Amino acid sequence: MKQLPLVSVVLATYNGERFLKTQLDSIVQQTYPQLEVIVVDDRSTDATHDILQHYAARYPYFSLVVNETNLGYIRNFEKGMLLANGDLIALSDQDDIWHPEKIRILVEAMGDSDVVFGDSRLIDDNDQPLGINFSDIRQLQSFDSCLSFLIGNTVSGHNMLITKSLLQRSLPFPLHIPHDHWLCFVATFRQPVKFVPQLLVDYRQHATNVYGILPVVNGVKRTRAQKSAEQRLHAIRERAQALTDKCPAELTREKKVLTRLNRTYKSFSIPNNFVRMMTFFRYRDELLATKKRSALRKWLFCFKMFVKIK
Repeated sequence: MKQLPLVSVVLATYNGERFLKTQLDSIVQQTYPQLEVIVVDDRSTDATHDILQHYAARYPYFSLVVNETNLGYIRNFEKGMLLANGDLIALSDQDDIWHPEKIRILVEAMGDSDVVFGDSRLIDDNDQPLGINFSDIRQLQSFDSCLSFLIGNTVSGHNMLITKSLLQRSLPFPLHIPHDHWLCFVATFRQPVKFVPQLLVDYRQHATNVYGILPVVNGVKRTRAQKSAEQRLHAIRERAQALTDKCPAELTREKKVLTRLNRTYKSFSIPNNFVRMMTFFRYRDELLATKKRSALRKWLFCFKMFVKIK
């Protein structure tokens, strides 16, 4: 009988006491038997550390690391993933609820892919379903082109399983691109990112999500760090440069498109605006693959690229 691969669950925590126990319980109740759980706490100041110590003492496959300084969520996840012993890695946020079969279903669906992901059900602060699935709002499908991850990402880290070899090819994580976005971009260099159309996670929506899918939760507008237009534009240009640099030369077509668009992102000159717009039109099926929009709205999006950088 073939031995099941070890799956390393990497959980990054920071002041997550409110929902943490529910998420931890859902992890230890997974039906997949070959698990290790690595938790990296980013200097929490609430009861998070005490909760984690309790679980680490109770479950021998739990490892708890506390950072000496606050690293931020991207570097915190990166640190945890580097500690993983498994050939497969599942990322976990601190406030969701995993369905019991989540890991087993994703492992069985993995095949030759480096990333496999599923759908999620949105819930509120009290674990109650909101009547909306992630797939109702975002375009969830398999993706086979790195161009699809230039301007967006719909593959959320809380519902993905990746190979350790992908992690090694993706390091270091750039700080201006979410780690799940970056991993999917790199994964498409070799194999498609595979979608499993099953609900595997209860994805909690609350006003303090680092990243959430709903702009308003319980009548409260989600609070995020505000950036100036100049800061947003700088981040977009940094993202475009990093993605272009990472794309391997042997992907000649994709490298050419990314290089062309990256060049147009440097300024809003009329020639650059025209090239950017026409490039979006020509490759819109790939560039806008993560957008849940009608054909007409995709055309309008391309027109907007004459006056806007996304």
